Formats: sequence, C-alpha cells, structure tokens
Amino acid sequence: MSRAPAFTTSGEQVQIVRLSRAKDLNHLPPTSTKRWVTRRKAQVVAAVRNGLLTFNEACERYRLSEEEFHSWMNLLDHHGVMGLRATRMQEYRPADARHPHEGAAAE
Repeated sequence: MSRAPAFTTSGEQVQIVRLSRAKDLNHLPPTSTKRWVTRRKAQVVAAVRNGLLTFNEACERYRLSEEEFHSWMNLLDHHGVMGLRATRMQEYRPADARHPHEGAAAE
C-alpha cells in the first residue's frame, strides 16, 4: 500500500518508508536533538501525519510544547519547508504577533 507524502513543496518531499515501526523510528531525528533544522522538523511532522507517531508521542519524545509543534505544522502548511527555517520565523508570523509589547509601552 502506497501512502502520499505528508506534504509537497516545489518538488521537495518528505516520506517515511513503511518497513516496521522500530525501523521507521530509527529514521527519525534522535530524541536528543537540540538543533532543529528544517529537515528534522519536517520529518517529525511527516511522522505524525503518516501515523508513525501520535501528536502526543512526538511532543513527549522530542520535549516539544504543543504550541511549538502546532506552529511547525502551520508553517509547513502555509509556507512549505522553507517556512520552518528559524531565520524566516519573523517573516511568516502574523503582524500582530511580531511585536506583542509595542502597545504596552504606550499605555
């Protein structure tokens, strides 16, 4: 049975090949990952979307907050893999979320 990739953007695909759960988990980033590059973020999102991990398992396994993982999924959906780059986060955040303290100084 062939499954569609979790997402496609500009010809790039992240797929998890179905072998066995244990082997598939070995293809994911290590649980000790501290530096989250776009590819690793995309792999974890793809694992959740393909049913290899549940949302809760991914958050627990990688010590991520629900909010952070949801942001990865939203950025991926709206901006593709490049949206996951930390240097692009400011560019892709909604304008009202970029400077939450601006209004507080004027009060």
